[in-house]
Amino acid sequence: MLRAIALSCVAVSTALTLRNADSSDATHKRPQPARSLAGRAPEQRTDGQKFLSAPGPLDNHLLGALPASDFAPLVAHLERVPMPLGEMLYEPGGRLQHVYFPTTAIVSLHYTFENGASAEVAGVGNEGMVGVSLFMGGNTTPSSAVVQTGGYGYRMASDLLIAEFQRGGPMMRLLLRYSQALLTQMAQTGACNRHHSVSQQLCRWLLLTLDRLPLNDLVMTQELIASMLGVRRESVTEAAGQLKDSGVISYRRGHITVLDRNGLQDHVCECYGVVKAEFDRLLGDILYQ
Repeated sequence: MLRAIALSCVAVSTALTLRNADSSDATHKRPQPARSLAGRAPEQRTDGQKFLSAPGPLDNHLLGALPASDFAPLVAHLERVPMPLGEMLYEPGGRLQHVYFPTTAIVSLHYTFENGASAEVAGVGNEGMVGVSLFMGGNTTPSSAVVQTGGYGYRMASDLLIAEFQRGGPMMRLLLRYSQALLTQMAQTGACNRHHSVSQQLCRWLLLTLDRLPLNDLVMTQELIASMLGVRRESVTEAAGQLKDSGVISYRRGHITVLDRNGLQDHVCECYGVVKAEFDRLLGDILYQ
């Protein structure tokens, strides 16, 4: 099932690439794209969208929260990497060689059952880090990590992260607080998937994803969302149709655009608010560089 999810992600990415290639022949006939306020063209994202500027390591909130004296020694060990849609960062039971600090990418933490079914247990974007099992002492995890939204991030060798954590400084305190917030997200996701409607789950998932993106446009198929929520695709199609009819979202193959965020918040269950409040409580008081 994990391979199917990854292949589905790749299929979306490939379709977007081909569509962009089809239109590239006429590019020389069109005006060049407007440059950003910073004086450079927007950077191309790995799923075909654009950002106004190249993401730096401080665009990850955990890295950005470190005091300058603690961040400076880490810079040489942070490798900027593309994180394309569908990339498998680690598989169940695999030993983590790196930890990842997403800046513009979003990673889905998945659990797969013996019958092949799977569901997302948490998402990680620019607010966090992929690989908490390393400093928790487990080294491996029964879940997997797949890039859900293509973009960029920074990775660090696992042994360096462990050494920094064991030093007992600001990085350790940040990661422990983040881990508590992540555990809340996992617990609330499980409760939400059990007790709330697919429409409410979809709204929760869309809002949490939007919180990690600079735009309201998501590169995501309904089939992939169904696998994230652990429900049938038909259920997602019905829920998305209701939101579309209400003017909250629009969608076409491979794209969902949120038109009315307030409308999403009107339809969502309390789980979104619980997760957001816990992240704000644990990490909201941090002064970013």
